[in-house]
Amino acid sequence: MKIHLYTDGSAKGNPGKGGLGIVLISGKHYKEISQGFRHTTNNRMELLAVIVGLETLNNINSLVEVFSDSKYVVDAVEKKWVFSWEKKNFKGKKNSDLWKRFLIIYRKHKVSFNWVKGHAGQVENEKCDALAVEASENEQLLIDHGYENAINSNSLF
Repeated sequence: MKIHLYTDGSAKGNPGKGGLGIVLISGKHYKEISQGFRHTTNNRMELLAVIVGLETLNNINSLVEVFSDSKYVVDAVEKKWVFSWEKKNFKGKKNSDLWKRFLIIYRKHKVSFNWVKGHAGQVENEKCDALAVEASENEQLLIDHGYENAINSNSLF
């Protein structure tokens, strides 16, 4: 049975506090997931939402249709840019930690991507947006180690 994975990410300030929202639907099964981070970017949250959604799946080789309003994520996969980046070991590419993590879980399933227009009334996308924003406003926020380590390594001190 096909799994529909709806995702969205947000960051206030970009970079700033961020969040991700996920809705998984398969037949009668429905699951919502959200996580908030203290310092990150919108693109990282968009990509991490897809990763976390795929990592949530219990069965390998699941047939998954991803719906995302992120051209960054959808185009990178559908236009096969990420595979070229991988061949070059992601040299000069942002978010390489997440793209490497994405490729590991992506290859465990049969995944297709669909771009959806954000904030256009698509019910599940709107729900994901609300989950992501709400998660970013939590008091207990996770650390996006990949992002924070990258900015700290560029520090002068």
